[in-house]
Amino acid sequence: MAGPGGRRSTTASQSMRGSRIIVAIIIGILLGFIFAVLYPHGLFSGDSYSASRFQNRRLSKSNLQIGSTSCESTERVSMLKADIADLSSTNDELKKQVRDLTEKLQAAEQKNGQVEQQVVVVGEPQKAGSYGTVKGTRTNPTVLPDETVNPRLAKILEKIAVRKELIVSLANSNVKAMLEVWVSSIKKAGIPNYLVVALDDGIVNFCKENDVPFYMRDPDAGIDSVAKTGSNHAVSGLKFRILREFLQLGYSVLLSDVDIVYIQNPFDHIYRDSDVESMSDGHDNMTAYGYNDVFDEPAMGWARYAHTMRIWVYNSGFFYLRPTIPAIELLDRVAERLSHPPPAWDQAVFNEELFFPSHPGYIGLHASKRTMDRYLFMNSKALFKEVRKDANLKKLKPVIVHVNYHPDKLPRMKAIFELYFNGKQDALDLFPDGSG
Repeated sequence: MAGPGGRRSTTASQSMRGSRIIVAIIIGILLGFIFAVLYPHGLFSGDSYSASRFQNRRLSKSNLQIGSTSCESTERVSMLKADIADLSSTNDELKKQVRDLTEKLQAAEQKNGQVEQQVVVVGEPQKAGSYGTVKGTRTNPTVLPDETVNPRLAKILEKIAVRKELIVSLANSNVKAMLEVWVSSIKKAGIPNYLVVALDDGIVNFCKENDVPFYMRDPDAGIDSVAKTGSNHAVSGLKFRILREFLQLGYSVLLSDVDIVYIQNPFDHIYRDSDVESMSDGHDNMTAYGYNDVFDEPAMGWARYAHTMRIWVYNSGFFYLRPTIPAIELLDRVAERLSHPPPAWDQAVFNEELFFPSHPGYIGLHASKRTMDRYLFMNSKALFKEVRKDANLKKLKPVIVHVNYHPDKLPRMKAIFELYFNGKQDALDLFPDGSG
């Protein structure tokens, strides 16, 4: 029989064992609560059955000893879940309200005709620099090339273009004589990257016979009827539809009419910092680059003088387009207007779409533009009225001369060729300043 000391030892041992069990139970309860909150669906997704068995086994061991604490934990978890559900429901309701308000706002903007059709944000927002250092974005990003637009043309351009650039001209048999001078000047100037879009079989044969790179579009009833029989102005309007594919393929295009004589390679003088670079019809610095013109209305008394900004139009027969969204939009706008009555001159429409600002009922084109140097990219008015009469200016070597101001185009083109390539100084003397 054990003595009192033995009983005390046994009792103390049992007490310590009981304390350890209680501590273990409390730790188990706390761990169970933590896992219940962090992993409501169990430790392993898709294995809820195993997790449930594990939890039940552990709870069965603790039996009734966890009674009230377990109930409190379960109630707490239930309350947390209920709060989460309420928050989720509230969040869904707020999202629905935001959607409803957004739809109402869009409907109101559309009703007023004020909704923006396309907004392209270039780059990340940035802070403005110090005074005098801020410069706006001038060069839009180029489009991603899409060869599915015209795989056949893509293969031709891959062989001809230099640094993804080329000269493009449209021609039918009506302008074959001028095309001959055009091609001769390009070859004489050593320009390799050019292409003739042949609008009929006569031009195809000419190109084959003279080793001129050409491209003939697939049959298109709407275009072919104009291309083969149309006047110069009618054919000129087609270029805005045809050039679109070049830009979609990722190529920069220097569009050229055939009444142009090339003296230098124009790609050595292109800036490439704008969507559109074009030669001007202006005959001096003011008309070519812009000026402040004053309108006088005496009847207004004190307010009789109104200042206006003026610039002579860009020439739609010689311009450079980078493959950007604004450049493609310009082509689409002009082509669309020219395809519907009333009849319009393509150059007038080209300039209206390029320069008119947004105003009530109209959204202007957001395209950057540059006017080419008027002495390098020269029109025939500047040449015959000014340059040929000035000994110093006559020494200049232009990049091109566009015979756009005179109807006797072919003889003037030949004379210009003689002056700049064969050095015949009196080649232009026989021609009047104007058309006579």
